[in-house]
Amino acid sequence: MLEGYPCKPVNDMKVRSLQRQAERAFPSTPVHAVPPSREYPDQAAGAFGPVEVLPSVACIGAFRSTAVAPELDPVLHRSALTVVWFQTGLDVPSGMDADLVLRSIRWEELAQDYEL
Repeated sequence: MLEGYPCKPVNDMKVRSLQRQAERAFPSTPVHAVPPSREYPDQAAGAFGPVEVLPSVACIGAFRSTAVAPELDPVLHRSALTVVWFQTGLDVPSGMDADLVLRSIRWEELAQDYEL
């Protein structure tokens, strides 16, 4: 940060900003924001509360799959969901190496079906 310190109000703005960025980039797809982990180092609090640190890498992923609704024609329909999250490393999450929070996303509840 150029000015100030990492704190809850600033971090909440970062999370909302990432979600808005995803909504603008993928306007026809629902966006799900995974709540980020937050660390509280042993440092003196400032005017806006305690020091709060988010993971350093902000991510937006646009995902597609088969249709959620079983009555839809699988040849003509797919489902989509855009996910935003923060992570500590640059590695692309994949399979069992992905964070449990990402693997636990309720696709059937959050994704939206669409026609090709």
